[in-house]
Amino acid sequence: MRRTLTRRDFMKAAAFSVAAMKTGPAIAAPGSANEKLNIAIVGVGGQGAYSYGNVRKENIIAIADVDSVRAGRPFARMDASGQFTDYRRMLDKLHNELDAVVVATPDHTHFHPSYMAMDYGLHLYLEKPMAHNVWEIRKLTELAEHKGVATQLGMQRHVKDNMHRVTELVQSGAIGEVTEVHSWVNSERGMYPRQEEPQTVPATLDYDLWLGPVEHTPYDSKITPYGWRFWWDFGTGESGNWGCHILDIPFAALNLDYPTHAGADGPPPHPEMTTQAMHSWFDFPERDGRKALKLHWYQAKGGPEILKEYGLSAGGKNTLFIGTKGLLLCGFDERVLLQQDAEGNWVPKLTHEDAMEFAVPEQTVPDSPGFHVEFLNACKGDDTPPTCNFAYSGPLSETVLLANAAYRSQSSFDWDHKTMTCVNAPAAQAFIKPSYKKGWELG
Repeated sequence: MRRTLTRRDFMKAAAFSVAAMKTGPAIAAPGSANEKLNIAIVGVGGQGAYSYGNVRKENIIAIADVDSVRAGRPFARMDASGQFTDYRRMLDKLHNELDAVVVATPDHTHFHPSYMAMDYGLHLYLEKPMAHNVWEIRKLTELAEHKGVATQLGMQRHVKDNMHRVTELVQSGAIGEVTEVHSWVNSERGMYPRQEEPQTVPATLDYDLWLGPVEHTPYDSKITPYGWRFWWDFGTGESGNWGCHILDIPFAALNLDYPTHAGADGPPPHPEMTTQAMHSWFDFPERDGRKALKLHWYQAKGGPEILKEYGLSAGGKNTLFIGTKGLLLCGFDERVLLQQDAEGNWVPKLTHEDAMEFAVPEQTVPDSPGFHVEFLNACKGDDTPPTCNFAYSGPLSETVLLANAAYRSQSSFDWDHKTMTCVNAPAAQAFIKPSYKKGWELG
């Protein structure tokens, strides 16, 4: 029997072509840009509420959340037929009516609902850091390309004006050839110990479903609903929390993808809790005319020691580009070019507006219509891929989690990204691919 074509079929009946790795799949569809999308959300408490607010003008037809109270007003507003505890039931039941899915769950449960949604051919907005380990990220990246769906990773700072200007400065040669980059999160968060007294699972929480693919562990209100971020079983520490946002700066400016070498050190790793400090580093080969370079990532209160070597203060910044002609110190909202004065001190570099010493480059990075708007437009047929589509954000996310693998194994290794192998480093390799509890294996 021939299946009746649905609204979603018409919107997605497109010939998809794959563009370059930097731009990702080009999405084309005959649906009207003014037509509203049918969207489902998995996880609407916490960060999920932010995305809900940015897509709510579309048709939100279903929400799945393991805690009906934490899911809050967005969940309460839904008709009972659109309220689900288990996203698997929701997607099985409604996938033919849906165009897109938003996933905003804890890190350890990013992979399964995202894979399921894209496997059904649905567009996907996913919170960073994409998944809980490198293998999961690679699987999602490959599936997105195979299915030709629109994707966007929740790196919303990517569209900030200052981020664009930093990219233009670096690519214009303002500081010459970049040889090193140092990026950091100014934090000592981590090491959240369990509460000593047994905790009672709230009646509104499906705790087993919250655990998902992770083996059972006693409920602890310090871990669920938020402290999970600092437990290796569930979260990825400050690297996963901030790494995708901050390393977005050098990745965009320098057209980075996969490193060839990774390493890390820091205080002795705890088997369960994430670290309060670490230093990791990556080698990137030449690419598209850019020279090979080294990227450093730190979790360091007050910033890394490299700042003191140059007599600099982090302030509100988080990235230092070191070039053959100068330095660029920047963050999400600030930037300053630096050059050496006659005494060898690093001082702000003058622009053409001051002394014709440096010409500000013309704008080459286009303004964004809005981070979520990029995604929604692509779902509706705009042939411009979202700027943080998985072809771009996948390699970035893998690099972030390679930092954790190197730190937890206290090792340095060559990285073969094609086979996802930590060469001659079995201790690090153990953190690349997960083992799931029974019933959660892929397929």
